[in-house]
Amino acid sequence: MSNRLAKTLSPYLRAHAENPVDWYPWGSEAFAEAQRRDVPLLISIGYSTCHWCHVMARESFSSPEIAGLINRDFVAVKVDREEHPEVDGAYMAAASAFTQNLGWPLTVFATPQGRTFYAGTYWPPEARAPLPAFRDVLGAVQEAWTLRREKAVESADAVAEALAQTAVVTPSDIPSTLGLAAAAEMIASREDAMFGGYGGAPKFPVATTLGFLQHPLVRREAPDAAASAARALAAMAASDLRDSVDGGFFRYATQRDWTVPHYERMLTDNAQLLNIAVRAGDDTTARGIARFLLGVLRQDGGAFGAAQDSESWIDGQRSEGGYYLAASREELEPPAVDGKVITGWNGLAIGALAQAGAALDERPWVDAAAEAASFVLSVNRSPEGRLVRASLEGVASTAVATLADVGLFADGLFALAVATGDARWAVVARELLDEVLSKGADGDPVLAAQGVAAAPDQTDGDLPSGVAALASAALTAWRLGAGEKYRAGAEEQVRAYTASAVQHPFGHGSLLAAAAGLVEPPRQVVVVTHDRTGALARASHRVDADVIAIVTPAQARAFSDAGFELFSGKDAVADLVYDCRAFVCRLPTGDASAVVRSRELLS
Repeated sequence: MSNRLAKTLSPYLRAHAENPVDWYPWGSEAFAEAQRRDVPLLISIGYSTCHWCHVMARESFSSPEIAGLINRDFVAVKVDREEHPEVDGAYMAAASAFTQNLGWPLTVFATPQGRTFYAGTYWPPEARAPLPAFRDVLGAVQEAWTLRREKAVESADAVAEALAQTAVVTPSDIPSTLGLAAAAEMIASREDAMFGGYGGAPKFPVATTLGFLQHPLVRREAPDAAASAARALAAMAASDLRDSVDGGFFRYATQRDWTVPHYERMLTDNAQLLNIAVRAGDDTTARGIARFLLGVLRQDGGAFGAAQDSESWIDGQRSEGGYYLAASREELEPPAVDGKVITGWNGLAIGALAQAGAALDERPWVDAAAEAASFVLSVNRSPEGRLVRASLEGVASTAVATLADVGLFADGLFALAVATGDARWAVVARELLDEVLSKGADGDPVLAAQGVAAAPDQTDGDLPSGVAALASAALTAWRLGAGEKYRAGAEEQVRAYTASAVQHPFGHGSLLAAAAGLVEPPRQVVVVTHDRTGALARASHRVDADVIAIVTPAQARAFSDAGFELFSGKDAVADLVYDCRAFVCRLPTGDASAVVRSRELLS
């Protein structure tokens, strides 16, 4: 049996390399083999820090008996959802036709052409009500393919057709101020008044939703809804969801009161919660998250790994969460970190550390953000120079960068440019943005070759959707004065999914935040000074503004020369603060006490 997973660039796939299952990595070879043998594909999708993925691997994929059934009747494909999010999205959408209990591991049975005719998540090796045994599922699927293939193919075609219809969108108007306030209030109606957060168990941080509720428009028009976000952050920060030792947040709590966490820790959650904490003025929580990012997830070379596992080895046994519950952690080996450097996720961390470092006067955080940006730009590239999805140990994956990757990374570079005063980061961000706005992002080539439609990335999961990420980056470019075409680009993205966002706001927080950015005139503060730690800079660090840039006269000139008009004409005199509303600036002041903290006072 060929061991095809050992040399892949995925820790998740490498962990399955010694299984008796004859795994193929995602690629055209698996489809060709399924078509040659005329057998279905078994597509197993997960990620390296997924607890139930580990469980199914130990129980079933390590079993010679079950592996024999798989190898006999299927072509088995192992997919890292973090490396191939489009593949995960396409098959997750198809799986929704067969089960309401979506999650990972995702187990999909597809025709040799890749169309789904049955799917589920975790199945145990022996039946445990209400779950059937995995071996019985394999037998039933093989029987259906052998004896009732016409119905299986008909089902697969019906699912594909239904998904194609749902992918058709009808643009609508940007929500009004009242519409956005109503969406915020709809979200807040789900608040758990006793324990904070939204809904019941399991309970997630929902950082994209919190970000929308923190928007200035929501704070002004729906203050009670905005207050629910502050209560949610305070509840999470004081709960078992946050590790009190290093300050990092776990993936979610299994109980309504934020207890019994699921112990994996994601770069996506923590980077976004760092932003949330800084905006909320919770410096203690922000410093804890930064400590976790820099002390745990940071990899050699300066970029950030994808996640920390939920399990670790204790006394020779795999334990979920035991490391965090132990009285003396320093004597134990910590849970492993998935060292995959994912482009968009690093963009979130770069932006969060740059903004938090500037706001809290932690220059090492800004320096760390710059080091991560340099790593991604130098390593996460194809031979043709295009961004790719990820890298591992300094080697770039062949998986293409998604829309979210480009949007999140570009936005992170814009934040880094503002935090450092170095216009070169903004120039690179604009180049990346221009390419995707004009050409779109590359789709997964294997999905395209098989004619399997990718699901539109327009709802938030554990990070902003691709559509929202691109809209946010375009808005940032516009706020920096790159031109009206970027505002138009953001509006085009938002208008495509406005209707569903207003109807289902909880799944569209990041898109609604972009919509609010289109409705609310931006506030931009530019401090021109040679002293980044002086009184003017300190007074401006925490003002309520969309852009806070502290630059020397020479840096202001560099931004202006690069085409960022916000900085035009601000390079002549140092030690002045320019306070602008939608590019119209008040008379500059050199008096730190005259710097207005609240944006409402400028209206």
